[in-house]
Amino acid sequence: MNLIEPALQWQPEFQAIRRDLHAHPELKFQEVRTADVVASKLREWGYAVDCGLAGTGVVASLKVGDSPRAIGLRADMDALPLQEINTFGHRSVFDGRMHACGHDGHTAMLLAAAKVLMQRKQFDGTVHLIFQPAEEGGGGARRMIQEGLFKRFPCDAVFGLHNWPGTAAGTFGVTPGPMMASSNEFEIHVRGKGAHAALPHLGVDPVMIAVAIAQNLQTIVSRNRKPIDAAVLSITKINAGSAFNIIPDDARMAGTVRTFSVEVLDLIEARMREIIEHTAKALGGSASLSFQRNYPPTINDPKMAAFCADVMTEIVGADNVNRAIEPTMGAEDFSYMLLEKPGSYAFIGNGEGGHREMGHGAGPCTLHNPSYDFNDDIIPIGATYWVRLAERFLAA
Repeated sequence: MNLIEPALQWQPEFQAIRRDLHAHPELKFQEVRTADVVASKLREWGYAVDCGLAGTGVVASLKVGDSPRAIGLRADMDALPLQEINTFGHRSVFDGRMHACGHDGHTAMLLAAAKVLMQRKQFDGTVHLIFQPAEEGGGGARRMIQEGLFKRFPCDAVFGLHNWPGTAAGTFGVTPGPMMASSNEFEIHVRGKGAHAALPHLGVDPVMIAVAIAQNLQTIVSRNRKPIDAAVLSITKINAGSAFNIIPDDARMAGTVRTFSVEVLDLIEARMREIIEHTAKALGGSASLSFQRNYPPTINDPKMAAFCADVMTEIVGADNVNRAIEPTMGAEDFSYMLLEKPGSYAFIGNGEGGHREMGHGAGPCTLHNPSYDFNDDIIPIGATYWVRLAERFLAA
């Protein structure tokens, strides 16, 4: 493994920072302490630091030489509203809050890279280090962009990195094109006519309408979508009724739709509206759909993905780089940045969980799991990736 020596040398320092952040998790748009830690370290190392984008966002810039070219490197900072069941020394001090997705580690890796970049200064151009709030459902990337991120800090390309449990530490994964799916939510309100359960002919049963709608919606994925276009439509809630012997007036349903393209998403939403309206009407009732588009799909620029893979190969070798990793139906708001700038998102292996100390929970070390913990051994690997990415992109 070809790691930069200072990144290895300083690993204990950034492990301590990571564990401090893990012990003090903050939810979306509330990352006040985290932002203060980040900004303080960056100023200590000599960076020009701007705070306050999207409330708690931090951007640090380092210009070397005369080139107008610039690169953006992004890490997310927020935690999840989840009760941690680990009992090791750096567990969350707050009930109901936990770094269960590794954003503490992402922040630590980019901070480690920041210190190395300042020491080496082996590039020609500007590096913008973007510490983003509210990835977990808050759309922090979108808000930073809306508040002028790329106008104030112009970037020729932007890159993101996420730890990936279940893949070996010391490995990377990336792919050209779609990397993660769009995330969208829907609610359906079915209206019928209440009646006594013994006299169903006097009412219009919204429960049966809801069941029919649920079944018919699955035909969108199986019959309207091209088989090669990945999509998931999941109904996750159906609520109706208050007693055994009452047919209720209405029923409510909710769920999620995930796709790798906006075109497929448009098709699904349009067909949902038609099926919901006409199924309910055919059974004597009515229904309406509320459809909320959240994160768009995360789509890597093919050239930038190949560039990232080349950098990864220099660090860990070709056998440890998956250049066509299987996309995931999870979502990521780095997608908003990739709508604005060319770039690439990538995964870094977090291992199977053997790195966890005594006192970890009984569950697996998977993302959004109360037994999760970031693997501190990969901090030098991630930091080296960031440094080499910047230096190669801004090669003198």
